[in-house]
Amino acid sequence: MTGRERLLTALNNEKPDRLPCQVHSWMDYYLKTYLNGMDQYQAYANFGMDTVAYVWASPIYDEKDMVNWQVKRINLGVDANGNTAWRTEIETPKGVLTLQEASNQYTSWITEHIIKSQRDWELWSQYVPVPIKFDQAPWIEAKEKIGDSGILRGMCLGFGQGSAWQDFCGYLYGMEQAIIDSIDKPDWIHAVLDDINKKRIGMWERTGKMQCDIIETGGGAGSSTVISPDMHRDFCLPYDRSQHAALHECCGVKIVYHLCGGLMPLLELVAENGADGLETMTPPDMGGDCDLAEAAKRVGDKLFFIGGFDQNAGFEKGTRENIRQQVQSLHSACPDGGYICSPSDHFFFGAPKNIQYFVECVKDCSYTA
Repeated sequence: MTGRERLLTALNNEKPDRLPCQVHSWMDYYLKTYLNGMDQYQAYANFGMDTVAYVWASPIYDEKDMVNWQVKRINLGVDANGNTAWRTEIETPKGVLTLQEASNQYTSWITEHIIKSQRDWELWSQYVPVPIKFDQAPWIEAKEKIGDSGILRGMCLGFGQGSAWQDFCGYLYGMEQAIIDSIDKPDWIHAVLDDINKKRIGMWERTGKMQCDIIETGGGAGSSTVISPDMHRDFCLPYDRSQHAALHECCGVKIVYHLCGGLMPLLELVAENGADGLETMTPPDMGGDCDLAEAAKRVGDKLFFIGGFDQNAGFEKGTRENIRQQVQSLHSACPDGGYICSPSDHFFFGAPKNIQYFVECVKDCSYTA
C-alpha cells in the first residue's frame, strides 16, 4: 500500500497492510531545535513516516462585517520568565471587547478571555465576523505536495476550538465560569452554544466540498477530566451531532473528535455524535485514562482511533525497549485495524533517534488477513 492508501484504510475503520503512524502535528520548536528547521513534509520524509500534514485554510470575510470589528493589538512587553504578552481591543458599534494573551518559545495561551459577561457575549454574538467561505488553495497545494505519501488534515477551526462547548469553555469565556453557569444558568449556556453552532454550520454550508481528508472537532474541554458524562451529553452531544451532520453532508470529510484527557466514560457518547473517529487516546501516565483495548471492544466497530503513544516515556525518556513495548501493545489492542499510532499530544522534546525507532517498530506491525 502507499502511505495514502494505508492511512485512508485506517480512517475507513478497516485493516491496512500494516500499522500506520503519525505525529499530532510537528511543533515549530521541535522542528527548529531538533531537526535543523525542517518543515513538516521534510520531517515526515526524514523518518520514513507516512505523511499526515496539518494545514490551515484561510478564512474569507465580508468587508462590511470587518468594519464592525476593529482590532487593535497592544504589546505589553516581556516578563521576567521571557513570556511575551499582548492585549487586544476590539471596537464594535456598541462597545469594546478585550482579550489578553501571552506566548513563549513553545506555545501561546489566554490570560484574559474575550467574554467576561452576558453583555460581552451579546456584543461578540452580534458583531464577530463569521467567514463567508474558506480559501482552500493551501489545501490544494498541500495535497499536490503530499501525493501518494499520505493524507491532509484540514485546519479551519472557527472560534478557538473544534466544537461549540469547547469554543466557549476553552477559548471565549473560560472553563470554570462556563461550568458554573451551566449549572446556574443552563438556558443561557444552551442559547450561547446554539448560536455558536449555527455560526459554525453556516461556515460549513458555505464552504462546500473540502479538499482535505480529515478535520478535527471537539477539544479537551469536553473530556471527562473536565466535565461529567451527563454534562457532556447535555452541552456537547446535541451540538456535535448537528455540526457533524453538516460536515458530512456539505463538506464530505472524515471527522475525528478530539478529547485530550479522560475519555473512557464518554466512548458511547462519541459513538453517538456522528464523528468517524476519536483521539488522542491519552494513557494514564500522561493524565488521561485510555485503555485502548477496552475502547476497541466497546466502540471500535463505530470509530477509528488516533493516538495512544506516551511520548514522554517514548520520545523524551525513551529506551528501545519502552518504545517497542508501547507500539506492540497498541497494535495488539486494535487487531482489526482502524487505528493510527501516534503520540497522544504535541511534543517539544525528544531525541530524533527515538522517533526513528518508533517508526521502525510501527513498520514491523503487520496485520494478518
